[in-house]
Amino acid sequence: MGAQNGKDLLVKVDMTSDGQFQTIAGLRATRVSFNAESVDVTTLDSQGGWRELLGGAGVRSASISGSGVFRDADTDERARQLFFDGETPDFQVIIPDFGIVEGPFQVTSIEYAGSHNGEATYEMSLASAGALSFTAL
Repeated sequence: MGAQNGKDLLVKVDMTSDGQFQTIAGLRATRVSFNAESVDVTTLDSQGGWRELLGGAGVRSASISGSGVFRDADTDERARQLFFDGETPDFQVIIPDFGIVEGPFQVTSIEYAGSHNGEATYEMSLASAGALSFTAL
């Protein structure tokens, strides 16, 4: 896989719970993280004193963060409303030449900023709220 264009990593939200996704407007930078907690099952009998982990156990999670320019588009309004209502709609994350991750996420933070001689910006964080699916591209 060769170098990829960062603007092709997209975060989309299901606007009306009908399976139709729209890219969140104004994002300039996006980050996706996948995590899995380990379950340590090491005992005094573990070979050579090496740690042993229980495969397939532990909590898996994903987080998304992004920053961009505040545009007051429909998707900006939807993200704000999701935060205040505590909803967990489906999101899609399109990772170029890798795949599409889809599932419920909760908007865990939104920050707005602006300077006197610059544009208004925002930062947003999301946390997975259920099982995610992965489709290879």
